[in-house]
Amino acid sequence: MVNENYTPSEEEDRILDVFKEGRDEGSPWGYATPRHLREVTETKKGNIEYYLRQLTSAGWLKKVTRGFYKFVSDPREESDEH
Repeated sequence: MVNENYTPSEEEDRILDVFKEGRDEGSPWGYATPRHLREVTETKKGNIEYYLRQLTSAGWLKKVTRGFYKFVSDPREESDEH
């Protein structure tokens, strides 16, 4: 379940943007690995892992398998559409 009350940090928003860009490139869902996120955002490994845990706990991302994450939802986008 997506936590609609969760407010991502600026750094977490950059992570979400990477997932959304993947989604916008023709796939209905964005996928990413921690390595890809590190390369694109130039963020340290420990920070990426922390942000992924936070966003996964909030339900915005889903851990598909070890080292592979899927974008689930950004409630801010859904509220903008209504």
